[in-house]
Amino acid sequence: MRVIAGSARRLKLVTPEGNDTRPTQDRIKETLFNMIQNQVPGSVFIDLFSGSGGIGIEALSRGATRAYFVENGAAPYKCILANLKTTHFEEEATVFKQDVVIALRNIHEKEADIIFMDPPYHGDLYERTLAQLQTMSYVTTNTMIIAESPVDLDFSFAEDYGFEVRREKEYKNNKHVFLYRKDNA
Repeated sequence: MRVIAGSARRLKLVTPEGNDTRPTQDRIKETLFNMIQNQVPGSVFIDLFSGSGGIGIEALSRGATRAYFVENGAAPYKCILANLKTTHFEEEATVFKQDVVIALRNIHEKEADIIFMDPPYHGDLYERTLAQLQTMSYVTTNTMIIAESPVDLDFSFAEDYGFEVRREKEYKNNKHVFLYRKDNA
């Protein structure tokens, strides 16, 4: 895995061994960042279930001013720290080795611009995360939430938490779902 574009372009990133994490493929990562390229520079970017940190590091490389990484696993956490050192983004990054719900409460920003979440595909982590995001003051109607999920996951449940799906981009086995807080939420 590598950084695709920006100031850390072509730098290789380490990933945890085993199958506990699913690094976003370079081609899918490139497509995603092409879609959001105008929103990234100057943004506050939150990378939930970060794995190796590749998405948040890509955002920093492309001009995000601050990135938060949330990862509860020990091996992925170490990879994030190593990758931040390799890319020289330690100063712009905050890394939480905590459960997502707890970590979200420890972020103190006026507004988050982009929140990326790629939880394990089993369980209720999408719902738990959206339920917590709904209560956070830094999640505004301007905050773009991007969920990477199985292609067949129906996101109609997001409305129960005050979010609406504005766009979906499907790939072969997964998709990116773009969610925003509803104006009346």
